[in-house]
Amino acid sequence: MADSLLDRAIYSYPDVDRLVGLRSGTARRWLEGYERGGRFYEPVLRAEPTGDDAVTWGEMVEARLLAEFRSRDVPVQRLRPAINRLRTEFGRYPLAHARPFLDVDGRELVRIVQEQVGLERQLQLVVVRNGQLVLAESAERFSTAVEYVGDIVGRLKPDVRTPDVLMDPRRSFGQPSVRNVRTESLAEDFRAGTTREELSDLYDLSPEQVDGAIRFELIAGSERAA
Repeated sequence: MADSLLDRAIYSYPDVDRLVGLRSGTARRWLEGYERGGRFYEPVLRAEPTGDDAVTWGEMVEARLLAEFRSRDVPVQRLRPAINRLRTEFGRYPLAHARPFLDVDGRELVRIVQEQVGLERQLQLVVVRNGQLVLAESAERFSTAVEYVGDIVGRLKPDVRTPDVLMDPRRSFGQPSVRNVRTESLAEDFRAGTTREELSDLYDLSPEQVDGAIRFELIAGSERAA
């Protein structure tokens, strides 16, 4: 069940860019690598390029985490060695599992890997604070935006500013939705002239949920700088 859920290929690269707020082309670089100045940079979130244009749920989840680091001065490319080592411990999608974030032994393993690869503090997932091993700020924000089903992420909030908007690979083909109503559909109806009150009655949603869906689509359609 867990592996099959994470392996569901239901997104495109532009989907990932739009839904987690990345500049166009970022998801492809993270998942397929890229060339610059005559040098090829290996992908961050795949062991190697696959040439596949489809993105799995597990990869979407991991991209959601990396998006939390996009404003840092240190490029996320430097996370690759740590993710590769974690992959040997947690499987193909290490950052989509609960253990590295919620389990004490899992956090300790992450700390050891960070130390072994010399990961910069700005990119660390766990840190020692007041003598305790805790999630770093970026990892903590990610952790509050996801819901686990067993040991894997089963649902996530693409943007915490719209907490009613969720993505679930088992519903609405993994697209952002409010109570299984796609935000894209709500926004399209609103642009066509349907009022928020009418949408609320039509889809059995609260006005606040309708507003959240419309707001999310406005956010997702704008340039959320990486």
